[in-house]
Amino acid sequence: MKKVFLIVSILLLIGCKSKKVVTTPEPEIEVVKMVKLNLSEVGESQKKKAYELGKRVLMTCNTSRFKPFTTSEATASVIRNTTEERLTKTCTRFRQYYGNFIDLELIETYKNNFDQSIIFRYKAAYTKKVANKELRVTMDPDNKVSSIKSLDWVNAFPLK
Repeated sequence: MKKVFLIVSILLLIGCKSKKVVTTPEPEIEVVKMVKLNLSEVGESQKKKAYELGKRVLMTCNTSRFKPFTTSEATASVIRNTTEERLTKTCTRFRQYYGNFIDLELIETYKNNFDQSIIFRYKAAYTKKVANKELRVTMDPDNKVSSIKSLDWVNAFPLK
C-alpha cells in the first residue's frame, strides 16, 4: 500500500509540473530619440535666448568677465559648473589656439524626444582659422540652459 501511495504521489507531482508558456515577443517599436528640426520650427525667443547665453559664455574669453547665470536662465547644475575660474582656464587655452571669439552662427537644431529638450548647434567663429569649433547649447522644456558644450565641429550630428 505504501508503494502504491508513493508511486501515485510521484505520478501526481510529475503530472502537475507547470508547463512553460511560450509567448511570441512583441516587436519592439523603435523610438527615435533625436529629431532634426527646421530652424523655422523653433521660436524666435528661444533661439535668441540660446544665442545670447552661448555668446555670453564665449565672450568671457575676450573680456575676462562673466556674468553668472540666474535660476531663470539655467539649471542648477549649469550654474554650479559654469564658474569664472573654470571659464578662465578654458578661455586661456581657446585664445591661445583659436584667437579672439568673434560670433556664433546657428547651423541646426535638434529635439531630444526623451527629455523634450532642444539642442542648438552653433559654429563659433574665431580670429584664427585653425579649426572649426562648435558650441552646443541645450535648452530644457522650461527654456533654461541645461548644458553648454564646446567641441570640434563635425558635420554629422550623432542621432543616438
